[in-house]
Amino acid sequence: MTSALQLSGERFAAVYYIRAEGPTQAEARARAICLEQTVEFPEPLIPEAAIRRQIVGEIADLQAADQGVYRAVIRYPLEVAGDELTQLINVLFGNVSIQPGVRLMDFTLSPGLFRRYRGPRFGIAGLRERLGVHQRPLLCTAIKPMGLSPAQLADLAYRLALGGIDLIKDDHGLADQPFCRFDERVQRCAEAVSRANRETGQQALYLPNVTGPFADISRRAHLARGAGAGGLLFCPGLAGLDSMRSLADDDTLALPILSHPAFQGSLAVSPEAGLSHRVLFGLLNRLAGADAAIFPHFGGRFAYAEADCRDIVRGCTQAMAPEGTAAENGAAGASGMAPIFPVPAGGMRLDRIDELVRFYGRDCMLLIGGDLHAHGDDLAGSCRRFRDLAEAAVSH
Repeated sequence: MTSALQLSGERFAAVYYIRAEGPTQAEARARAICLEQTVEFPEPLIPEAAIRRQIVGEIADLQAADQGVYRAVIRYPLEVAGDELTQLINVLFGNVSIQPGVRLMDFTLSPGLFRRYRGPRFGIAGLRERLGVHQRPLLCTAIKPMGLSPAQLADLAYRLALGGIDLIKDDHGLADQPFCRFDERVQRCAEAVSRANRETGQQALYLPNVTGPFADISRRAHLARGAGAGGLLFCPGLAGLDSMRSLADDDTLALPILSHPAFQGSLAVSPEAGLSHRVLFGLLNRLAGADAAIFPHFGGRFAYAEADCRDIVRGCTQAMAPEGTAAENGAAGASGMAPIFPVPAGGMRLDRIDELVRFYGRDCMLLIGGDLHAHGDDLAGSCRRFRDLAEAAVSH
């Protein structure tokens, strides 16, 4: 019986680094990935030639990248990813994530697959327009520490907004604890930031953390919008990239989303496994609709290197477009997913602002938390100093 399988022939590409002792082993490992990520079935036992020809991944390129490391480009059929972000991620790095010595370095979507994803609703340009801030880095901070009441956190949010912070987010550890219920906190903090905006004429945004059980995410997000929140904080490592995509695509919300990296760290720490920093913090966040992505800047509390941070910036800002289009090559005006703000964080201080702006340029979001509280009782004054330093760093 002739197989009825007839696919379009359109394929998308994934780039892996594979640990191997030589080219023969590298090819065998790449071939195993082609099978594992599609049919997950012994090749000699595949029942139909059409499946072998149309479904199984294809090795498009295989080159030595370093001592004992090979760069493999594998192309997968558009149809195997379905219409779901969850399945796309499964094809890119599902079972193979369990194997040692394989790292997903990059991916490029085919035109048909690319059209299925909206990406960031705002991105860098849209978030700047919403805030009315065009020339300097955006300023971000978190209300903390955990243990304060909703009223105390609202007072903090008010003073932070009064001092000129652009985005005031919940600390990612604030959820719906009995000592600080989500609903009350969001109502109070949104009102506090709105009151400060009326007094200053600015457009500071309050971003509550809507990460939670699946059944509560949408309710929390819509409650936040109704209370006057200007955006959302979300942890895709805890609640899922597709849950974030659902929030980003919801036209009844239409709020910017700041992605937090909680629970994702181990995916990028090994140079021989997991995901590249570019993929984890840049490309996947954009694909799932984040408008800005928090990550650890080197020299802070976390062990990221300068090269890791540069890789993240590339993932956040470089052309992300269908394979083979002008936008993929960075051509101006071509259609692609909007670039998003890189948000270096993790123990940043006011005395590092010059360094941060030299490294990231003006199109970044500077996130400083505890250090704003370390310079006396005038929190609004510390925030004004933060803003002055950022403006001065850009003008250098």
